Amino acid sequence: MSDSQQPVTDHVHDNSWSANLEKPQYADDRQLIVDHAVDAIEHTVDGTHVNLVTHAEQGHPETYLYGAIEERVPDVELEYVEQCGCGGHVVRAYVGE
Repeated sequence: MSDSQQPVTDHVHDNSWSANLEKPQYADDRQLIVDHAVDAIEHTVDGTHVNLVTHAEQGHPETYLYGAIEERVPDVELEYVEQCGCGGHVVRAYVGE
């Protein structure tokens, strides 16, 4: 499996955590960001959140990420947190409760 196919996590997180979607393989692959963001949310226990830190090259996540997540993941609330100093963006995904 290539680096770009490796999931962002391989275990369930029982507390809040951050998923790094800023690595070079995400620079030109929005679908990979969406797939790995959904995977991160699905690996987060209800009642906690995951910070999805997206690559700067993809622009504001509201334009491509929010709708894609909401279509695939029930019971998630998305909140834009901030733009990082490196240009990426942080979106907090609150998972069920």
